[in-house]
Amino acid sequence: MSAKLGALRVLLIDDNANMRSIIAAILEGIGIKDVRHAKDGEVGLGVLREWPADIAIIDYLMSPIDGLEFTRKIRLGRGALNNQMPIIMVTGYADRVRVLEARDAGVTELVVKPVTANAVLTRLNQVIYKPRSFVRTDSYYGPDRRRRSDLIYDGPLRRRLDINPRTGVVHL
Repeated sequence: MSAKLGALRVLLIDDNANMRSIIAAILEGIGIKDVRHAKDGEVGLGVLREWPADIAIIDYLMSPIDGLEFTRKIRLGRGALNNQMPIIMVTGYADRVRVLEARDAGVTELVVKPVTANAVLTRLNQVIYKPRSFVRTDSYYGPDRRRRSDLIYDGPLRRRLDINPRTGVVHL
């Protein structure tokens, strides 16, 4: 376990107390001791106003504020909230539509239930040691959705089937 992990402050948000206990045990097992709990996104936002977490681990489906709405509120960055805080979403919904919703809300990483210690540690390592830069557009603020850069890409075109007029190459 690295010293970086032991120094982390993690906010754990899930409406299921058993799931919070499981994830908290995983975090404790890898040396993370400073963990605060919240039963939903609304309570989690309140905790963040008083206690600045380094990372949030949140459930997808909660009420009154679910994981997507929590993420959107964080990314707007109003008040004292850290809009670049890594957000790891835990979900039992791994279908493409929900994964894309999470990505488009600004979620940094995703863990699919059933949760394993390896999956949690892998995502923590990803956000700590390989953070993605943040981008802002008219409709989005959050981690760059592209996980890798194309080393041969040489222009501003980013959409599927964009043709580079200089080379005639189609970029997918």
